[in-house]
Amino acid sequence: MRPDILNPLFAEIAALKGVGPALQRQLERLEIARVIDLLFHLPTGEIERLRVDAVHGGLEGKVVTLAVDVVAHETRGPKSPLRVRVRDGDGNLLDIVFFTDRGGYARQLLPIGERRVVSGRLDRFGQNLQIVHPDHVVVPEKAGDIPEREAVYGLTEGLTNRRLRTLVEHALERVPALPEWAGASLVRQRAWPHWHEALAAAHANDRAVRDRLAYDELFANQLALLLMRQASRRKGALPLRGDGRLIDAMLRALPYRPTGAQQRAIAEITGDLAQSAPMLRLLQGDVGSGKTLVALAAMLGAVEADAQAAMLAPTEILARQHMANIAALLDGIGVRAEILTGREKGAQRKAILADLAAGDIHILVGTHAIFQEAVDYKNLGLVVVDEQHRFGVAQRLMLADKAEKTAHMLVMTATPIPRTLTLTQYGEMDISKLDEMPPGRTPVETRVISQDRLEEVVEGVGRLLADGGRAYWVCPLVEESEGAGDLAAADARHAMLKERFGPIVGLVHGRMKGPEKDAVMADFQSGRIQLLVATTVVEVGVDVPEASLMVIEQAERFGLAQLHQLRGRVGRGAARSVCLLVRAPNISETARSRLALIRRSTDGFEIAEEDLKLRGGGELLGVRQSGDPEFRIATPEQVGALVEAARDDARLLVEHEGGLSGPRGEAARILLYLFGRDAAVGLLRSG
Repeated sequence: MRPDILNPLFAEIAALKGVGPALQRQLERLEIARVIDLLFHLPTGEIERLRVDAVHGGLEGKVVTLAVDVVAHETRGPKSPLRVRVRDGDGNLLDIVFFTDRGGYARQLLPIGERRVVSGRLDRFGQNLQIVHPDHVVVPEKAGDIPEREAVYGLTEGLTNRRLRTLVEHALERVPALPEWAGASLVRQRAWPHWHEALAAAHANDRAVRDRLAYDELFANQLALLLMRQASRRKGALPLRGDGRLIDAMLRALPYRPTGAQQRAIAEITGDLAQSAPMLRLLQGDVGSGKTLVALAAMLGAVEADAQAAMLAPTEILARQHMANIAALLDGIGVRAEILTGREKGAQRKAILADLAAGDIHILVGTHAIFQEAVDYKNLGLVVVDEQHRFGVAQRLMLADKAEKTAHMLVMTATPIPRTLTLTQYGEMDISKLDEMPPGRTPVETRVISQDRLEEVVEGVGRLLADGGRAYWVCPLVEESEGAGDLAAADARHAMLKERFGPIVGLVHGRMKGPEKDAVMADFQSGRIQLLVATTVVEVGVDVPEASLMVIEQAERFGLAQLHQLRGRVGRGAARSVCLLVRAPNISETARSRLALIRRSTDGFEIAEEDLKLRGGGELLGVRQSGDPEFRIATPEQVGALVEAARDDARLLVEHEGGLSGPRGEAARILLYLFGRDAAVGLLRSG
């Protein structure tokens, strides 16, 4: 149960004075549904109001505050703007413009013959200087109420900064004085105010207090990860001690020898599985480093010990790709693997569920479908989670809870992550790193080319296709708010290339239904389609060794981690492979540096570290998916500066101060609910 003291903050936004249905819809566009969402919607900057006696051209574009005498009201009709003609201290005329004057509100605000103090942005319209919809209009006696500096917020259509600021003031009135959850020495050392004081100061655009709020968010994150690890250890896991027969049989059938890094990772995982403390290990490997082989060895280790293994993938394409690879590696070993996604229905689904519950299925691969309530395992011992950052902690726990005790857990990521972000995403996980490439991978040559030379690119693609080669053409990913822009871009490019090269050009994108996507991918793998136009749906999980060319349009719009992932789709066979980064003719110096880095380096770990430095506030892990919420307050710079202190403080609380049951722990429990990390509290109770 959420502590009662937080109820005013978790009330619906409609509980605030003046929030009706229309304003509620506007706020929801900013992802503000509750009072706490509004409080965490911090200012992006501030307005400085210049107090002046008179206006002149040099003040254009600035926000000014001045006393004026109202001369006249002018309008061309009931639906036309109202222009209020006023005179400043030097006798200059200017206009105060209102596009609507419902009920004569503006005329009452600025009555003819009276003096008022107005504040707003000064602009020029034709020959006249004007202020459109001033932020403040007051009588001279209240001029001191107009602030010289005012916080500026991210807004949406129809919502003004002044309106949002008023709502924030109402929300701040509801903030209770909460007990201190941060370590006393840290608070003293950094001279931090209490949380509620820091929040009020942040809304006054006091940048100095932002670190305090960022720290609180990071501390909640680290504490939740630590408690999750502690609870799973306390619950214990079934030791899985295999005899190595299935792993050896699979490795003997390989046409190559696993790399030293793969052998090390398999040994580390096998050692973890044999313990009664549940494994929580991150398998971090660059594109094409052979994570699937390591994951399968782990799953076979569980099967050797008479347990079952489940592999969770974020998309159906990736789940089916894993299933195909696993089925090929299991050929002749006598281990049964099945797939379960939303597409398996009716009698087929019932048969899979029955066989899984009976223990006849040893390995289950699938999407979210594999941890739904109706899915029961006879003896789930190991959970493998691929592309971990796309799943939330709660989703991972739902799958782990399918085990009688706690399932051992191996999470994989193909996106190399800098150390600071590893701490925030994975907390206390042990890490195995695949830093060698298996034999047979061809180095990919990366080139950057201007969009002006697109026709040359198309001609080069044509030559490759004429020789029987295969290629990807990836269209730019646009902001979610632009709707179907990415689909439209892919559609248009597909139409152009199909007209040029005929039916050997296919199209795949995220809005296609599963069977449609599978059919196109099957045609590409078989060679019936030679050129695949796609959105970033091909970023992970697509394995076509014959493809030797990757064209990425408007490459400057992609994150470096994404570009590296996409480049990894080629160079999987013996043919010389090329990745063409097609950029806009004029790009920023930062974008130029990023493309130069990806051209120079094929080391995903180096790319990730550099990307963090170059992008700063950008989102390193790519498109936001369905996993844990992004940090709402902490910036990447603050993560780098504060996460280790937050982790140390969380460890101090859990290991030396009694965890959530000690005096500081009660405050920390409130913090977990405040930042939506309360799954950790529920986990402690159930454990």
